[in-house]
Amino acid sequence: MTVPSRSDRRQRRLPAVQETSAGGVVIDVVEGRARIAIIARRNRAGRIEWCLPKGHVEPGETLEQTAEREVAEETGIIGRVLITLGTVDYWFTTPHQRIHKLVYHYLLEATGGRLTVDGDPDQEAIDAAWFPLDTVHQQLTFPNERRIARMAWQRLAGTA
Repeated sequence: MTVPSRSDRRQRRLPAVQETSAGGVVIDVVEGRARIAIIARRNRAGRIEWCLPKGHVEPGETLEQTAEREVAEETGIIGRVLITLGTVDYWFTTPHQRIHKLVYHYLLEATGGRLTVDGDPDQEAIDAAWFPLDTVHQQLTFPNERRIARMAWQRLAGTA
């Protein structure tokens, strides 16, 4: 049996592309308690994942504009960017390429709208719900997004 050389393995490696997205933590305060709108979607295996609203940057948009647009499309909530919370950086693979994804997250103040997924043009979001900011980490699927939500809580609480 012949073991492929290092250069053979490199030649068969899928091409890599970079994608940039933005989204965030949209906050509404009701009766003195901060809550956050998150979305549910189905992953490739059909399982439901709860996550922060986010999406691709459109030509001519700033990251902040993308975050505001994506939050509105996926949750129905109109928000205004207040501060940067951080970036999530990860890799995933499709059958044709490896994708290096950078997602910029912002803290947004809810200024209007109504909670709905009806405006999602990609129809990826199957549900949207409000969760208390201080406990939303128990609902979010991904550790990096739980970290972003905790950072939002810390910034609002004045401990970060």
